[in-house]
Amino acid sequence: MPLAFDAEAAEGTYRADEASNAPAVLRLVLHHGLDAVEAQWRRFERVADCTPFQAFDWLHTWQRHIGSPAAAQPLIAVGSYPDGEIALILPLAVERGQAVRRLRWLGQDINDYNAPLLARDFSERVTADHFRAAWAALCARAQRDPALRHDWIELEKMPQTVGGQLNPFFHLPLTDNPSGAHSTQLGSDWEKFYLDKRSSATRRRDRAKRKHLLAFGEIEYVTCAEPDDASRTLATLMKQKSRLLAHKGIADMFARPGWREFFLDIASNPATRSLVHMSRVQIGTVCAAANLGLVFGDTYYHLLTSYDDSALAQYGPGSLHLRELLAYAIGRRLQCFDFTIGDEPYKLEWSDRELKLADYTQAATLLGWPAYCQSVLRRRAKRFIKQTPWAWQAASRLRSYLAPLAR
Repeated sequence: MPLAFDAEAAEGTYRADEASNAPAVLRLVLHHGLDAVEAQWRRFERVADCTPFQAFDWLHTWQRHIGSPAAAQPLIAVGSYPDGEIALILPLAVERGQAVRRLRWLGQDINDYNAPLLARDFSERVTADHFRAAWAALCARAQRDPALRHDWIELEKMPQTVGGQLNPFFHLPLTDNPSGAHSTQLGSDWEKFYLDKRSSATRRRDRAKRKHLLAFGEIEYVTCAEPDDASRTLATLMKQKSRLLAHKGIADMFARPGWREFFLDIASNPATRSLVHMSRVQIGTVCAAANLGLVFGDTYYHLLTSYDDSALAQYGPGSLHLRELLAYAIGRRLQCFDFTIGDEPYKLEWSDRELKLADYTQAATLLGWPAYCQSVLRRRAKRFIKQTPWAWQAASRLRSYLAPLAR
């Protein structure tokens, strides 16, 4: 299959055209870091099909706070058409375990969606066979570089579509991710949208709950305009979220190395101000609910949420906040509200579209086979539990029962 590799010798990558009389469909350059491709990346993300989790500032912040301290080696592949225009960018990383190296998406765990950045005409110009050949050649070339060598591949949470086109990774043998993702198309008028989505009985309950919340104090919806306010609100969100996760017996995500610092940087950094929307519902002196969302293209991404677990929690401050966020997105003339990964019931109530997510796992060396097999079994078990109501209810009850014992 026509393919070419280009390289910069200083980066230890390759220059080797495949033997073929046909012109190369893609020319790939492998980079060891993000800084070398920053200018290209920033220009491309403005016109490419991608999600905010592939934005340069998002992944550069991840690498600074999480990737570098964990010795994750970036592998950034830039693919170009024969005319020199960028066709795709693959933000990957090689992570070192105790015994094996794993090829993953850059920021894979923290991202809700992992995908390439694609030119708008990628699916028209690059066939399934072209992409499979390019991916195989990329992996083979990476194995020749000591810094990029890997024993197994685990690419998770990949959406079926990127923008308006098929994710080319769906040309590979994939398995379903344990979770799906959900979104809803927004109209131009909040009141009409609300009437269409909520029954009269539900709207009455919403009004009744709001009346109860008013008994605790004046209700105010606040969008954090200043970095200090954003940082304070996020600190409250993380405290509330950690407490709620502990109550359910779920590990505290913000206790993972670098995660707290990552989100604080994202929320307060002027470079990400246009990407991040930090907000809260203030009831009297209490931050009743908080949210960190992302605004990217024509879409609002609902990312991190929390609510106060005091007496007012029974009246749904988180639901009130969600309605305010939907109204905010419509007011900004955004076209879509993406609830991101997860199948929580409240998402299904508002959504009109489900996005399939898939994983790709493969052993690359004999040393990687045990890790590969363990990964396959773990994800199958997780999907069975999440997709089987009785198993999910039993697991949730057991987790909640054990939670106090772990404190």
